[in-house]
Amino acid sequence: MRTKVFVFAILAFALVLSACGPTTINQAAPENLRTLNVNGMGRVYLTPDIAYINIGVNTQGPSASDSVATNKEKSNAVIEAIKKAGVDPKDIHTTNFSIWSNPTYDDAGQITGTNYVVDNTVAITVRDLDGLGDLLDSAINAGANSIYSIQFDVADKTAAVKEARASAVEDAKLQAQELAEAAGLSLVEIQTINFYDNSPYPYYEGKGGGGGGADSAAVPIQPGQLAISVTVSVTYTIK
Repeated sequence: MRTKVFVFAILAFALVLSACGPTTINQAAPENLRTLNVNGMGRVYLTPDIAYINIGVNTQGPSASDSVATNKEKSNAVIEAIKKAGVDPKDIHTTNFSIWSNPTYDDAGQITGTNYVVDNTVAITVRDLDGLGDLLDSAINAGANSIYSIQFDVADKTAAVKEARASAVEDAKLQAQELAEAAGLSLVEIQTINFYDNSPYPYYEGKGGGGGGADSAAVPIQPGQLAISVTVSVTYTIK
């Protein structure tokens, strides 16, 4: 009886060890996918309908207070002229107000005094490009002596970006079909797709520039055209 118990205990211990051992499940390795990657581009041209401009007044005087007073008078006049030209007050904001001193010298290189320079710059958003030339004339006549950084844009680019994306995907699809056909293959399905939207940039070739309908007396301004470009990278499985 003791012998039977001992044999049974050994068998039970062996079963426990077997249960604790590693388990191997044989599965078929997935088939390696063959892929084709292409890049497509879509571009849409737009006529600008908005402009961003920095307009400033720079004054100098023998004292900081004198220069500030002169600058204040001229800057207020410039801002009023900008408003009368049709710019909404909410589209005018100050971007710089600074004061610094410049020493003056005689012919011998000796300092003879100090001039105080005041610069006051406002950034404006112009939503009526037809009157942009006249607006600049008005600002200059009011005392503006610093105008720079004119940038054209399109207020709502949503539809244009959507169109450019669709065009880029179609371009990628055509390229993939042509390459697959040339290689004697066929497309199966899209595995991955990535896209990159580029900021609008001026376009000079092939697309004529529109103008703001200003007459010959106004500052000539040509908004031209902007191009919105989208690039997509698409990976297809092939067979």
